[in-house]
Amino acid sequence: MIIDEEHRFGVKDKEKIKEMKTNVDVLTMTATPIPRTLHMSIVGVRDMSVIYEPPMDRKPVRTYVLEYDMEVIREAITKELERKGQVFYLYNKVEGIEKKKEEVEKLIPEARVRICSWENEWRRT
Repeated sequence: MIIDEEHRFGVKDKEKIKEMKTNVDVLTMTATPIPRTLHMSIVGVRDMSVIYEPPMDRKPVRTYVLEYDMEVIREAITKELERKGQVFYLYNKVEGIEKKKEEVEKLIPEARVRICSWENEWRRT
């Protein structure tokens, strides 16, 4: 079985598939691995293959290192949403994450903002 864009499947969905057929090899493909799967690959629970060559005609990824600036963040997220993309905003302070979520929601009202936790894979609020 091949699953493309793994982040669209929850743990329960994957378990249902395993119940249907117990002896199935699964290939999961994604450019944005979910934290649980990435962790399982790093510690050796799951095998991982990496494609080092980008697809033909792929636009290069541009990375910027800047001072923290909410206007730059707003512009970047808005631009990605306008092209029907998605954004992962990483924030590593658990005790302030709800407040950060509210800030992003106020900054970009048209965005659907969710909190994802490492332990629960994709906890939706």
